[in-house]
Amino acid sequence: MHDARRTDPSARGGGIPDGLLVALLAFLLGLAVLVWTATGLAALLAKGSWPDTVTFTRTPTAVRALTAQPHDIPGAWPDTDPAALSGWGLFWGLFVSQLLVLFVLTVFTIGVVARTKSRRALTKQTPQPHPTPPPAEAQTPTPAPPTFEPRGPLPAPPAFEARGPGGSAPIQSAPAPPIPAPPAIEARGPGGSAPATHPSPTHDAYRYGFGYAPTPATAPTTAPTTALTPHGPPQGTPQGTPQGITYATPADRLRTATHRIRDTDGAALVVTSSPTLWADTKDARAKLGPVLLYDPSHLCDTPARMHWNPTDGCADRDTAAARAIALLAPVRPQARLDEAVADTAETLLRSWLQAADLDNRPFKQLHRWAQGNSAQDPVRILRTHPQAAAGAAGELESALTAHPERRELALSLTARALSCLSSIHIRQACNPNRTDALTLASFVAEGGTLYLVGEALEDPRTHPGAMPLLTALASHVVEHGRRMAARSSHGRLDPPLSLVLEDVAAVAPIPQLPELLTGDTLPLLALCRSREQARSRWPGADL
Repeated sequence: MHDARRTDPSARGGGIPDGLLVALLAFLLGLAVLVWTATGLAALLAKGSWPDTVTFTRTPTAVRALTAQPHDIPGAWPDTDPAALSGWGLFWGLFVSQLLVLFVLTVFTIGVVARTKSRRALTKQTPQPHPTPPPAEAQTPTPAPPTFEPRGPLPAPPAFEARGPGGSAPIQSAPAPPIPAPPAIEARGPGGSAPATHPSPTHDAYRYGFGYAPTPATAPTTAPTTALTPHGPPQGTPQGTPQGITYATPADRLRTATHRIRDTDGAALVVTSSPTLWADTKDARAKLGPVLLYDPSHLCDTPARMHWNPTDGCADRDTAAARAIALLAPVRPQARLDEAVADTAETLLRSWLQAADLDNRPFKQLHRWAQGNSAQDPVRILRTHPQAAAGAAGELESALTAHPERRELALSLTARALSCLSSIHIRQACNPNRTDALTLASFVAEGGTLYLVGEALEDPRTHPGAMPLLTALASHVVEHGRRMAARSSHGRLDPPLSLVLEDVAAVAPIPQLPELLTGDTLPLLALCRSREQARSRWPGADL
Protein backbone atom coordinates (compact mmCIF):
# COMPACT_ATOMS: atom_id res chain seq x y z
CA MET A 1 0.00 0.00 0.00
CA HIS A 2 1.34 3.40 -0.95
CA ASP A 3 2.30 5.64 1.96
CA ALA A 4 1.99 9.30 1.10
CA ARG A 5 4.23 10.35 3.98
CA ARG A 6 7.27 8.87 2.21
CA THR A 7 6.87 10.85 -1.03
CA ASP A 8 4.68 13.84 -0.30
CA PRO A 9 6.63 16.56 1.61
CA SER A 10 3.42 18.07 2.90
CA ALA A 11 2.46 14.75 4.51
CA ARG A 12 5.67 14.39 6.48
CA GLY A 13 5.70 15.12 10.20
CA GLY A 14 7.61 18.12 11.51
CA GLY A 15 8.26 19.96 14.73
CA ILE A 16 10.96 20.09 17.36
CA PRO A 17 12.87 16.82 17.97
CA ASP A 18 12.18 15.12 21.27
CA GLY A 19 15.82 15.25 22.34
CA LEU A 20 16.05 18.99 21.76
CA LEU A 21 12.81 19.57 23.63
CA VAL A 22 13.97 17.52 26.63
CA ALA A 23 17.33 19.32 26.66
CA LEU A 24 15.60 22.71 26.58
CA LEU A 25 13.34 21.78 29.48
CA ALA A 26 16.29 20.45 31.47
CA PHE A 27 18.23 23.69 30.82
CA LEU A 28 15.33 25.86 32.01
CA LEU A 29 14.81 23.69 35.08
CA GLY A 30 18.52 23.78 35.94
CA LEU A 31 18.64 27.55 35.48
CA ALA A 32 15.71 27.97 37.83
CA VAL A 33 17.31 25.73 40.45
CA LEU A 34 20.60 27.63 40.25
CA VAL A 35 18.89 31.04 40.62
CA TRP A 36 16.80 29.82 43.54
CA THR A 37 19.71 28.22 45.44
CA ALA A 38 22.06 31.14 44.69
CA THR A 39 19.53 33.65 46.07
CA GLY A 40 18.87 31.63 49.21
CA LEU A 41 22.52 30.82 49.90
CA ALA A 42 23.58 34.44 49.32
CA ALA A 43 20.95 35.63 51.80
CA LEU A 44 22.00 32.91 54.23
CA LEU A 45 25.65 33.95 54.05
CA ALA A 46 24.99 37.72 54.13
CA LYS A 47 22.01 37.97 56.52
CA GLY A 48 22.17 34.68 58.38
CA SER A 49 18.81 33.22 57.25
CA TRP A 50 17.05 31.95 54.15
CA PRO A 51 14.05 34.22 53.37
CA ASP A 52 10.70 32.46 53.60
CA THR A 53 9.41 34.06 50.42
CA VAL A 54 12.37 32.84 48.33
CA THR A 55 10.70 29.66 47.07
CA PHE A 56 11.14 27.59 43.96
CA THR A 57 7.65 28.36 42.67
CA ARG A 58 8.51 32.06 42.41
CA THR A 59 11.79 31.42 40.61
CA PRO A 60 10.48 31.79 36.99
CA THR A 61 9.43 35.39 37.69
CA ALA A 62 12.83 36.08 39.25
CA VAL A 63 14.62 34.62 36.21
CA ARG A 64 12.69 36.91 33.85
CA ALA A 65 13.45 39.94 36.02
CA LEU A 66 17.16 39.11 36.31
CA THR A 67 17.38 38.66 32.55
CA ALA A 68 16.20 42.25 32.11
CA GLN A 69 18.12 43.79 35.07
CA PRO A 70 20.88 41.51 36.43
CA HIS A 71 21.81 43.95 39.25
CA ASP A 72 18.30 44.34 40.66
CA ILE A 73 18.02 41.45 43.12
CA PRO A 74 15.14 43.00 45.18
CA GLY A 75 13.18 43.63 41.96
CA ALA A 76 13.49 39.97 41.04
CA TRP A 77 11.91 38.98 44.38
CA PRO A 78 9.25 41.67 44.98
CA ASP A 79 7.55 39.72 47.79
CA THR A 80 10.78 39.55 49.81
CA ASP A 81 12.06 42.26 52.13
CA PRO A 82 15.09 43.90 50.40
CA ALA A 83 16.90 43.95 53.76
CA ALA A 84 16.74 40.14 53.85
CA LEU A 85 18.49 39.77 50.48
CA SER A 86 22.19 40.04 49.67
CA GLY A 87 23.92 42.20 47.12
CA TRP A 88 24.12 41.29 43.46
CA GLY A 89 27.89 40.51 43.65
CA LEU A 90 27.51 37.69 46.16
CA PHE A 91 24.49 36.34 44.30
CA TRP A 92 26.23 36.12 40.93
CA GLY A 93 29.40 34.76 42.53
CA LEU A 94 27.47 31.86 44.04
CA PHE A 95 25.58 31.35 40.78
CA VAL A 96 28.80 31.03 38.74
CA SER A 97 30.40 28.82 41.41
CA GLN A 98 27.47 26.42 41.34
CA LEU A 99 27.60 26.40 37.55
CA LEU A 100 31.31 25.50 37.56
CA VAL A 101 30.80 22.73 40.11
CA LEU A 102 27.97 21.31 38.02
CA PHE A 103 30.15 21.45 34.90
CA VAL A 104 33.03 19.60 36.61
CA LEU A 105 30.70 16.91 37.91
CA THR A 106 29.20 16.48 34.45
CA VAL A 107 32.61 16.08 32.81
CA PHE A 108 33.69 13.62 35.50
CA THR A 109 30.53 11.55 35.04
CA ILE A 110 30.97 11.47 31.27
CA GLY A 111 34.58 10.33 31.71
CA VAL A 112 33.63 7.55 34.11
CA VAL A 113 30.91 6.29 31.78
CA ALA A 114 33.25 6.41 28.76
CA ARG A 115 36.00 4.50 30.59
CA THR A 116 33.50 1.88 31.76
CA LYS A 117 32.23 1.35 28.24
CA SER A 118 35.75 1.12 26.82
CA ARG A 119 36.76 -1.48 29.41
CA ARG A 120 33.70 -3.56 28.61
CA ALA A 121 34.47 -3.31 24.90
CA LEU A 122 38.08 -4.42 25.48
CA THR A 123 36.85 -7.31 27.61
CA LYS A 124 34.53 -8.46 24.84
CA GLN A 125 37.28 -8.15 22.23
CA THR A 126 39.86 -10.09 24.25
CA PRO A 127 39.94 -13.70 22.93
CA GLN A 128 39.20 -16.28 25.59
CA PRO A 129 41.40 -19.41 25.66
CA HIS A 130 39.74 -22.57 24.41
CA PRO A 131 39.11 -25.25 27.05
CA THR A 132 41.56 -28.12 27.06
CA PRO A 133 40.04 -31.16 25.33
CA PRO A 134 40.79 -34.44 27.14
CA PRO A 135 42.76 -36.98 25.07
CA ALA A 136 40.43 -39.74 23.97
CA GLU A 137 40.57 -42.69 21.65
CA ALA A 138 38.23 -42.91 18.70
CA GLN A 139 35.79 -45.82 19.16
CA THR A 140 34.05 -45.54 15.79
CA PRO A 141 35.65 -46.73 12.59
CA THR A 142 37.46 -43.97 10.76
CA PRO A 143 36.87 -43.69 7.02
CA ALA A 144 39.95 -44.37 4.99
CA PRO A 145 41.63 -41.20 3.74
CA PRO A 146 42.28 -40.72 0.05
CA THR A 147 45.39 -42.52 -1.06
CA PHE A 148 48.46 -40.46 -1.93
CA GLU A 149 51.99 -41.36 -2.71
CA PRO A 150 53.71 -41.51 0.73
CA ARG A 151 57.02 -39.74 1.17
CA GLY A 152 58.15 -41.82 4.10
CA PRO A 153 56.93 -43.55 7.25
CA LEU A 154 55.24 -41.17 9.66
CA PRO A 155 54.85 -41.87 13.40
CA ALA A 156 51.30 -42.01 14.73
CA PRO A 157 50.18 -39.36 17.22
CA PRO A 158 50.35 -40.75 20.77
CA ALA A 159 46.99 -39.40 21.94
CA PHE A 160 44.81 -40.30 18.91
CA GLU A 161 45.01 -43.99 18.03
CA ALA A 162 42.18 -45.22 15.81
CA ARG A 163 40.67 -48.64 16.50
CA GLY A 164 38.61 -50.86 14.28
CA PRO A 165 35.15 -52.22 14.98
CA GLY A 166 36.55 -55.18 16.82
CA GLY A 167 38.61 -53.10 19.21
CA SER A 168 41.95 -53.88 17.54
CA ALA A 169 44.01 -51.45 15.58
CA PRO A 170 43.21 -51.63 11.87
CA ILE A 171 45.78 -52.04 9.17
CA GLN A 172 47.36 -48.70 8.51
CA SER A 173 46.72 -47.29 5.08
CA ALA A 174 49.07 -45.02 3.22
CA PRO A 175 49.17 -41.75 5.19
CA ALA A 176 48.76 -38.39 3.58
CA PRO A 177 51.86 -36.26 3.12
CA PRO A 178 52.37 -33.68 5.85
CA ILE A 179 51.00 -30.23 5.21
CA PRO A 180 53.76 -27.66 5.70
CA ALA A 181 53.06 -25.03 8.35
CA PRO A 182 52.55 -21.54 6.91
CA PRO A 183 55.56 -19.31 7.55
CA ALA A 184 54.45 -16.61 9.97
CA ILE A 185 57.17 -15.64 12.40
CA GLU A 186 60.83 -16.41 12.60
CA ALA A 187 62.17 -17.35 16.00
CA ARG A 188 65.68 -17.65 17.31
CA GLY A 189 66.65 -19.41 20.45
CA PRO A 190 69.27 -18.40 22.97
CA GLY A 191 72.55 -17.72 21.29
CA GLY A 192 71.08 -16.33 18.11
CA SER A 193 70.86 -19.74 16.37
CA ALA A 194 67.73 -21.52 15.31
CA PRO A 195 66.43 -24.16 17.75
CA ALA A 196 66.67 -27.78 16.77
CA THR A 197 63.61 -29.55 15.40
CA HIS A 198 61.84 -32.10 17.57
CA PRO A 199 61.25 -35.60 16.16
CA SER A 200 57.75 -35.85 17.64
CA PRO A 201 55.27 -33.38 19.05
CA THR A 202 54.52 -33.09 22.73
CA HIS A 203 51.22 -33.70 24.45
CA ASP A 204 50.94 -29.97 25.13
CA ALA A 205 50.73 -29.33 21.40
CA TYR A 206 47.65 -31.50 21.09
CA ARG A 207 46.18 -30.02 24.20
CA TYR A 208 46.26 -26.59 22.59
CA GLY A 209 44.92 -27.81 19.28
CA PHE A 210 48.08 -27.76 17.14
CA GLY A 211 48.24 -29.77 13.92
CA TYR A 212 50.48 -32.80 13.64
CA ALA A 213 53.16 -32.33 11.03
CA PRO A 214 56.22 -34.46 11.90
CA THR A 215 59.50 -34.01 10.11
CA PRO A 216 60.93 -37.02 8.22
CA ALA A 217 63.99 -38.52 9.82
CA THR A 218 66.04 -38.14 6.64
CA ALA A 219 65.33 -34.42 6.33
CA PRO A 220 68.22 -32.08 7.23
CA THR A 221 68.01 -30.04 10.41
CA THR A 222 66.51 -26.67 9.60
CA ALA A 223 65.22 -23.76 11.62
CA PRO A 224 61.45 -24.20 12.16
CA THR A 225 59.18 -21.25 11.70
CA THR A 226 57.13 -20.14 14.64
CA ALA A 227 53.41 -19.81 13.88
CA LEU A 228 51.19 -18.16 16.43
CA THR A 229 47.81 -19.79 16.89
CA PRO A 230 44.86 -17.60 17.85
CA HIS A 231 44.49 -19.11 21.31
CA GLY A 232 47.78 -20.72 22.14
CA PRO A 233 51.50 -20.22 22.56
CA PRO A 234 53.85 -20.11 19.58
CA GLN A 235 53.99 -23.33 17.59
CA GLY A 236 57.40 -24.74 16.84
CA THR A 237 58.83 -23.87 20.28
CA PRO A 238 58.40 -26.07 23.37
CA GLN A 239 55.87 -24.57 25.72
CA GLY A 240 57.23 -23.32 29.04
CA THR A 241 60.82 -22.89 27.81
CA PRO A 242 62.62 -19.66 26.93
CA GLN A 243 62.03 -18.83 23.27
CA GLY A 244 64.71 -16.19 22.79
CA ILE A 245 63.82 -13.38 20.39
CA THR A 246 60.70 -13.57 18.22
CA TYR A 247 59.54 -11.36 15.37
CA ALA A 248 55.79 -10.88 15.08
CA THR A 249 52.96 -8.47 14.40
CA PRO A 250 51.55 -6.35 17.27
CA ALA A 251 48.52 -8.62 17.77
CA ASP A 252 50.67 -11.76 17.83
CA ARG A 253 53.17 -10.13 20.18
CA LEU A 254 50.38 -9.17 22.58
CA ARG A 255 48.87 -12.67 22.50
CA THR A 256 52.20 -14.40 23.03
CA ALA A 257 53.22 -12.09 25.88
CA THR A 258 49.84 -12.55 27.57
CA HIS A 259 50.18 -16.34 27.54
CA ARG A 260 53.76 -16.22 28.81
CA ILE A 261 52.84 -13.87 31.69
CA ARG A 262 49.91 -16.05 32.73
CA ASP A 263 52.06 -19.19 32.62
CA THR A 264 54.87 -17.67 34.70
CA ASP A 265 54.92 -18.81 38.33
CA GLY A 266 57.69 -16.67 39.80
CA ALA A 267 58.62 -13.01 39.55
CA ALA A 268 58.39 -11.34 36.16
CA LEU A 269 59.68 -8.21 34.45
CA VAL A 270 57.33 -7.10 31.68
CA VAL A 271 58.33 -4.43 29.15
CA THR A 272 55.56 -3.40 26.78
CA SER A 273 54.20 -0.57 24.68
CA SER A 274 50.60 -1.76 25.10
CA PRO A 275 48.61 -0.72 28.19
CA THR A 276 46.20 -3.52 27.25
CA LEU A 277 48.79 -6.12 28.25
CA TRP A 278 49.00 -4.58 31.72
CA ALA A 279 45.21 -4.34 32.03
CA ASP A 280 44.63 -7.95 30.93
CA THR A 281 47.22 -9.61 33.18
CA LYS A 282 47.60 -7.45 36.29
CA ASP A 283 44.70 -9.06 38.18
CA ALA A 284 45.99 -12.58 37.58
CA ARG A 285 49.53 -11.59 38.59
CA ALA A 286 48.24 -9.84 41.73
CA LYS A 287 47.25 -13.25 43.11
CA LEU A 288 50.91 -14.36 43.03
CA GLY A 289 52.63 -11.28 44.43
CA PRO A 290 52.84 -7.49 44.37
CA VAL A 291 52.21 -5.77 41.04
CA LEU A 292 54.27 -2.65 40.29
CA LEU A 293 53.79 -0.27 37.38
CA TYR A 294 56.42 2.16 36.08
CA ASP A 295 54.61 4.37 33.58
CA PRO A 296 56.41 7.73 33.29
CA SER A 297 54.39 8.71 30.20
CA HIS A 298 51.04 8.05 31.95
CA LEU A 299 49.75 5.62 29.31
CA CYS A 300 47.84 3.41 31.77
CA ASP A 301 44.59 4.45 33.39
CA THR A 302 45.61 4.22 37.04
CA PRO A 303 47.03 6.55 39.70
CA ALA A 304 49.05 3.74 41.33
CA ARG A 305 52.38 4.27 39.58
CA MET A 306 55.80 3.53 40.97
CA HIS A 307 58.45 6.27 41.07
CA TRP A 308 62.15 5.53 40.64
CA ASN A 309 65.25 7.68 40.99
CA PRO A 310 67.87 6.72 38.36
CA THR A 311 70.66 7.94 40.65
CA ASP A 312 69.78 5.33 43.29
CA GLY A 313 72.89 3.29 44.13
CA CYS A 314 75.16 5.28 41.80
CA ALA A 315 77.56 6.16 44.60
CA ASP A 316 79.19 2.90 43.53
CA ARG A 317 81.32 3.51 40.45
CA ASP A 318 80.36 0.27 38.67
CA THR A 319 76.65 0.90 39.23
CA ALA A 320 76.99 4.44 37.91
CA ALA A 321 78.84 3.16 34.83
CA ALA A 322 76.14 0.56 34.06
CA ARG A 323 73.40 3.14 34.62
CA ALA A 324 75.09 5.62 32.27
CA ILE A 325 75.40 2.98 29.54
CA ALA A 326 71.70 2.15 29.85
CA LEU A 327 70.60 5.80 29.82
CA LEU A 328 72.65 6.52 26.70
CA ALA A 329 71.69 3.30 24.88
CA PRO A 330 68.65 4.75 23.03
CA VAL A 331 70.55 7.80 21.70
CA ARG A 332 74.06 6.35 21.38
CA PRO A 333 75.41 6.82 17.83
CA GLN A 334 76.40 3.64 16.00
CA ALA A 335 79.08 5.06 13.69
CA ARG A 336 82.68 4.30 14.60
CA LEU A 337 83.63 7.93 14.06
CA ASP A 338 81.34 8.88 16.95
CA GLU A 339 82.75 6.38 19.45
CA ALA A 340 84.94 9.02 21.12
CA VAL A 341 81.95 11.35 21.54
CA ALA A 342 79.84 8.51 22.97
CA ASP A 343 82.60 7.54 25.41
CA THR A 344 82.93 11.15 26.57
CA ALA A 345 79.17 11.41 27.07
CA GLU A 346 79.27 8.16 29.03
CA THR A 347 82.02 9.56 31.25
CA LEU A 348 80.08 12.75 31.89
CA LEU A 349 76.86 10.94 32.70
CA ARG A 350 78.60 8.41 34.95
CA SER A 351 80.32 11.16 36.92
CA TRP A 352 77.12 13.18 37.24
CA LEU A 353 75.18 10.16 38.49
CA GLN A 354 77.84 9.44 41.08
CA ALA A 355 78.01 13.08 42.22
CA ALA A 356 74.22 13.41 42.44
CA ASP A 357 73.87 10.28 44.56
CA LEU A 358 76.75 11.24 46.87
CA ASP A 359 75.35 14.74 47.45
CA ASN A 360 71.67 13.63 47.57
CA ARG A 361 70.78 15.75 44.56
CA PRO A 362 67.56 15.03 42.61
CA PHE A 363 67.82 13.43 39.20
CA LYS A 364 66.62 16.61 37.49
CA GLN A 365 69.92 18.21 38.54
CA LEU A 366 71.62 16.15 35.82
CA HIS A 367 69.50 17.92 33.23
CA ARG A 368 70.81 21.28 34.48
CA TRP A 369 74.40 20.06 34.37
CA ALA A 370 73.86 18.78 30.82
CA GLN A 371 72.64 22.26 29.83
CA GLY A 372 75.95 23.74 31.07
CA ASN A 373 74.61 25.23 34.31
CA SER A 374 76.95 24.87 37.32
CA ALA A 375 79.22 22.51 35.43
CA GLN A 376 81.88 22.63 38.18
CA ASP A 377 79.52 21.47 40.95
CA PRO A 378 79.92 17.74 40.23
CA VAL A 379 83.70 18.19 40.04
CA ARG A 380 83.69 19.80 43.48
CA ILE A 381 81.46 17.04 44.92
CA LEU A 382 83.65 14.24 43.57
CA ARG A 383 86.78 15.99 44.82
CA THR A 384 85.59 16.75 48.36
CA HIS A 385 83.24 13.90 49.23
CA PRO A 386 84.98 11.20 51.31
CA GLN A 387 83.11 8.33 49.60
CA ALA A 388 83.89 9.42 46.04
CA ALA A 389 86.00 7.05 43.95
CA ALA A 390 89.63 7.98 43.56
CA GLY A 391 90.33 9.84 40.33
CA ALA A 392 86.65 10.46 39.53
CA ALA A 393 86.98 14.24 39.82
CA GLY A 394 90.04 14.36 37.58
CA GLU A 395 88.36 12.17 34.96
CA LEU A 396 85.32 14.44 34.84
CA GLU A 397 87.43 17.60 34.75
CA SER A 398 89.54 16.30 31.88
CA ALA A 399 86.36 15.43 29.92
CA LEU A 400 85.08 18.98 30.47
CA THR A 401 88.31 20.77 29.56
CA ALA A 402 89.95 18.68 26.82
CA HIS A 403 88.73 18.67 23.20
CA PRO A 404 86.12 21.48 23.25
CA GLU A 405 84.34 20.25 20.12
CA ARG A 406 84.06 16.71 21.47
CA ARG A 407 82.84 18.09 24.80
CA GLU A 408 80.07 20.10 23.14
CA LEU A 409 78.92 17.09 21.15
CA ALA A 410 78.96 14.92 24.27
CA LEU A 411 76.98 17.51 26.23
CA SER A 412 74.45 17.65 23.41
CA LEU A 413 74.17 13.85 23.47
CA THR A 414 73.58 13.71 27.22
CA ALA A 415 71.10 16.59 27.02
CA ARG A 416 69.17 14.65 24.39
CA ALA A 417 69.10 11.56 26.59
CA LEU A 418 67.76 13.63 29.49
CA SER A 419 65.39 15.77 27.42
CA CYS A 420 62.37 13.94 28.85
CA LEU A 421 62.96 15.73 32.17
CA SER A 422 61.44 18.86 30.66
CA SER A 423 58.06 17.16 31.15
CA ILE A 424 56.51 17.61 34.60
CA HIS A 425 55.04 14.14 35.03
CA ILE A 426 58.30 12.48 33.98
CA ARG A 427 60.20 14.59 36.51
CA GLN A 428 57.73 13.47 39.15
CA ALA A 429 58.29 9.84 38.13
CA CYS A 430 61.97 10.33 39.08
CA ASN A 431 61.08 11.44 42.64
CA PRO A 432 60.43 8.18 44.51
CA ASN A 433 58.06 7.89 47.43
CA ARG A 434 59.17 6.59 50.79
CA THR A 435 58.37 2.92 50.05
CA ASP A 436 59.19 2.73 46.33
CA ALA A 437 62.85 1.76 46.76
CA LEU A 438 62.04 -1.01 49.25
CA THR A 439 59.22 -2.35 47.08
CA LEU A 440 61.45 -2.46 43.99
CA ALA A 441 64.20 -4.29 45.87
CA SER A 442 61.86 -6.94 47.29
CA PHE A 443 59.42 -7.71 44.47
CA VAL A 444 61.65 -10.45 43.01
CA ALA A 445 61.85 -12.34 46.29
CA GLU A 446 58.07 -11.96 46.77
CA GLY A 447 57.22 -13.31 43.32
CA GLY A 448 55.85 -9.99 42.12
CA THR A 449 55.55 -8.41 38.70
CA LEU A 450 57.05 -5.15 37.44
CA TYR A 451 55.44 -3.61 34.36
CA LEU A 452 57.42 -1.05 32.37
CA VAL A 453 55.04 0.70 29.95
CA GLY A 454 56.26 3.25 27.44
CA GLU A 455 55.65 4.63 23.99
CA ALA A 456 56.94 2.70 20.98
CA LEU A 457 59.57 4.91 19.32
CA GLU A 458 61.14 3.93 16.01
CA ASP A 459 63.70 6.78 15.95
CA PRO A 460 64.75 7.45 19.56
CA ARG A 461 68.00 9.12 18.54
CA THR A 462 65.97 12.17 17.48
CA HIS A 463 63.30 12.21 20.18
CA PRO A 464 63.96 9.56 22.86
CA GLY A 465 61.09 10.48 25.18
CA ALA A 466 61.06 8.34 28.33
CA MET A 467 62.97 5.49 26.65
CA PRO A 468 66.27 6.20 28.53
CA LEU A 469 64.50 5.92 31.89
CA LEU A 470 62.70 2.71 30.91
CA THR A 471 65.93 1.22 29.58
CA ALA A 472 67.83 2.14 32.73
CA LEU A 473 65.21 0.62 35.05
CA ALA A 474 64.89 -2.55 32.96
CA SER A 475 68.68 -2.93 32.91
CA HIS A 476 68.81 -2.37 36.68
CA VAL A 477 66.19 -5.07 37.36
CA VAL A 478 67.94 -7.52 35.03
CA GLU A 479 71.25 -7.01 36.82
CA HIS A 480 69.49 -7.35 40.18
CA GLY A 481 67.99 -10.66 39.09
CA ARG A 482 71.33 -11.93 37.77
CA ARG A 483 73.07 -11.06 41.02
CA MET A 484 70.39 -12.84 43.05
CA ALA A 485 70.73 -15.89 40.80
CA ALA A 486 74.53 -15.86 41.15
CA ARG A 487 74.25 -15.79 44.94
CA SER A 488 71.89 -18.78 45.03
CA SER A 489 73.23 -22.27 45.59
CA HIS A 490 72.24 -23.60 42.15
CA GLY A 491 73.28 -20.52 40.21
CA ARG A 492 69.69 -19.52 39.39
CA LEU A 493 66.52 -18.48 41.17
CA ASP A 494 63.78 -20.99 41.96
CA PRO A 495 61.38 -19.94 40.56
CA PRO A 496 63.46 -17.71 38.26
CA LEU A 497 62.85 -14.10 37.31
CA SER A 498 61.15 -14.29 33.91
CA LEU A 499 61.70 -11.54 31.36
CA VAL A 500 58.80 -10.81 29.00
CA LEU A 501 60.04 -8.04 26.73
CA GLU A 502 57.24 -7.15 24.31
CA ASP A 503 58.31 -4.61 21.68
CA VAL A 504 61.59 -4.28 23.55
CA ALA A 505 63.45 -2.62 20.68
CA ALA A 506 60.97 0.27 20.58
CA VAL A 507 60.41 0.67 24.34
CA ALA A 508 63.55 -0.23 26.31
CA PRO A 509 66.50 -1.58 24.26
CA ILE A 510 68.54 -2.90 27.18
CA PRO A 511 72.25 -3.38 26.41
CA GLN A 512 72.29 -6.85 28.06
CA LEU A 513 69.89 -8.46 25.57
CA PRO A 514 72.59 -10.22 23.47
CA GLU A 515 74.12 -11.65 26.67
CA LEU A 516 70.71 -12.82 27.89
CA LEU A 517 70.10 -14.62 24.59
CA THR A 518 73.33 -16.58 24.93
CA GLY A 519 72.83 -17.51 28.60
CA ASP A 520 70.18 -19.41 30.51
CA THR A 521 70.28 -17.60 33.86
CA LEU A 522 66.96 -15.80 33.34
CA PRO A 523 64.10 -17.14 31.16
CA LEU A 524 63.64 -14.67 28.33
CA LEU A 525 60.94 -13.93 25.77
CA ALA A 526 61.89 -10.96 23.60
CA LEU A 527 59.38 -9.83 20.97
CA CYS A 528 60.27 -7.40 18.19
CA ARG A 529 58.60 -6.10 15.08
CA SER A 530 61.24 -7.28 12.62
CA ARG A 531 64.82 -8.47 12.34
CA GLU A 532 65.87 -5.12 10.88
CA GLN A 533 64.51 -3.31 13.93
CA ALA A 534 66.45 -5.58 16.28
CA ARG A 535 69.68 -5.20 14.31
CA SER A 536 69.34 -1.42 14.33
CA ARG A 537 69.19 -1.44 18.15
CA TRP A 538 71.92 -4.07 18.70
CA PRO A 539 74.15 -3.83 15.61
CA GLY A 540 76.96 -5.87 17.14
CA ALA A 541 74.79 -8.92 17.91
CA ASP A 542 73.81 -11.77 15.60
CA LEU A 543 70.02 -11.42 15.76
